[in-house]
Amino acid sequence: MKAADPTSERMTVDERRAAFWLAGVFSLRMLGLFMILPVFALHAEQLHGNTPTLAGLAIGIYGFSQAICQIPFGFLSDRYGRKRIIYAGLLIFALGSVVAALASSIWGVILGRALQGGGAVSAAAMALAADLTREEHRIKVMAFIGITIGLSFAVSMVLGPILNGWIGVPGIFWLTGLLAFIGIVVVRFRVPDPIVSRIHRDAEPVASQFGRVLSDGQLLRLNFGIFTLHLLLTATFVAVPLALRDAGLVSDQHWRVYLPALVLSIAVMAPFVIIAEKYRQLKPVFLGAILALALTEFGLLRLHDTVLETGVLLLVFFTAFNLLEATLPSLIAKMAPPDAKGTAMGIYSSSQFLGAFAGGTLGGVLHGRFGLQSVFAFAALGALAWLLAAWTMKNPSYLSSRLLNVGACDEADARHLAWRLTQVQGVAEAVVIAAEGVAYLKVDRHTLDETALQKLTLVNAQASS
Repeated sequence: MKAADPTSERMTVDERRAAFWLAGVFSLRMLGLFMILPVFALHAEQLHGNTPTLAGLAIGIYGFSQAICQIPFGFLSDRYGRKRIIYAGLLIFALGSVVAALASSIWGVILGRALQGGGAVSAAAMALAADLTREEHRIKVMAFIGITIGLSFAVSMVLGPILNGWIGVPGIFWLTGLLAFIGIVVVRFRVPDPIVSRIHRDAEPVASQFGRVLSDGQLLRLNFGIFTLHLLLTATFVAVPLALRDAGLVSDQHWRVYLPALVLSIAVMAPFVIIAEKYRQLKPVFLGAILALALTEFGLLRLHDTVLETGVLLLVFFTAFNLLEATLPSLIAKMAPPDAKGTAMGIYSSSQFLGAFAGGTLGGVLHGRFGLQSVFAFAALGALAWLLAAWTMKNPSYLSSRLLNVGACDEADARHLAWRLTQVQGVAEAVVIAAEGVAYLKVDRHTLDETALQKLTLVNAQASS
């Protein structure tokens, strides 16, 4: 990566390039994981040894291996290099795709899906993105990657049924393996090599911060929230494809329900995002979205026998899901300590994938023993449990994260600079890590004195040079 002027307000070509191509790698992997979600429950009926319980396990097992491997892969990338670990993870993902594509039994698919999740490159890829971007632009890069992941989920829900009609589920698995190899090529030839790799507290977990983050009651509520959100997603899609089939819609036409529901949900959720952030009504909007999920699941419990009613309920489901998927990371950033955001996000991501595992597995068990209605009832009760937990959440502070490169300093200078930073109007918290030469801030963007902050940072950088 080319050296950049640390005071430049614009991203360099290499920074934009890194953001674009790493977002592409995330998207390829997410497509591979989620394209089978709306179609696998139907395909599983053709596999040897299949039961509803094992079909649910096959849908969710990737979440277990992803949760187990994600943080260790991040630590390994600190030691052995970002790109090496990403290559290894994508190869494991590709191997899992091939195993699942060749499988004629449900156990073969379970093994393949577990391997797919084991190729957990998210933490290493985020760390590489942090290596390739300056502190001043890192939040923009992470936000761009997050938006791309969200879009890839929406695309996968529509593309899965279409591809199922063309190439079948085994063909989708072959395609996901190919996408993994394309990801390797992208990382090798399109993503710049970092000049220096180091730990970034805003983008990756730090072992010494785990106890601090896990003892924070507000963060635990949010971790329970993302766990429940993805439990609801996978449990619901253990049942919805079967409900649509039973209502008379053939599997390769299910995209006709998902596409309008997803497109309209994005339009419907936009005003709520504005109300939540601009008008500082985040908690009421957040609670309302959870309540909407609960009502949707109760609706599916009673009204899943017709395509039209199911489609309308899925519109409400995707609106609430997308709103919560966008809101939860914002709440984590607001509530996490300024120098522990990466650790908080790492635990949050692991909770998300454990929720996907639990939802698929428990949804399959309930479907096998008590039928489709029990899956929707379980999901509705899960949403209500989340609503009770979220009700006691503190109102967020509406602070934003900010990173500043402050140059080399010793511990005493770092403490003094942190104090001086908190004297700047609009800076609520400041932690300066001397070994990194980085200040981690929580700021109120509406009242922040940008001029004073830039002047203080520039003076300190000149003094340390």
